[in-house]
Amino acid sequence: MIVAVKRNKKQKIIKFISLAVLLAMFGGYYLHMSEEFEEKQRIELETKKAEKLEALERKKYKKSLEKAILTEIEKAVDLIGQKYIQHVKIIENKVVIICEPKTNLDALKVRYGTMALIKNTLNEIIIAIDVKYIVKSRLDEK
Repeated sequence: MIVAVKRNKKQKIIKFISLAVLLAMFGGYYLHMSEEFEEKQRIELETKKAEKLEALERKKYKKSLEKAILTEIEKAVDLIGQKYIQHVKIIENKVVIICEPKTNLDALKVRYGTMALIKNTLNEIIIAIDVKYIVKSRLDEK
């Protein structure tokens, strides 16, 4: 028995068209996903730039605060007299200055008033100045 299969030209055209449509779908999907990926990368790059700029500004602000605190400490030391100072420390949010027992603190009292906490002991005078007061006064100047 011989079986003859008749091929239709329409089936070849349909297969070719379906293959072309399939390739077009994959090509369209590839282009769409590449555009989406580029958009994600662009957004990520922008956020990194913004974070870097923000970190730079925070660093600059910290430097200015540090400089303000140090200049204020220098002024306090100058008001007391450097030869009377034993130690200067920053503990938590206070600047602690330890002086000799018979130091004249009138100029310091005039500048800081009640913001300078002064404790007299037998061996030394301990002065604590609030850092928040220093920062607040510096920010009010600007």
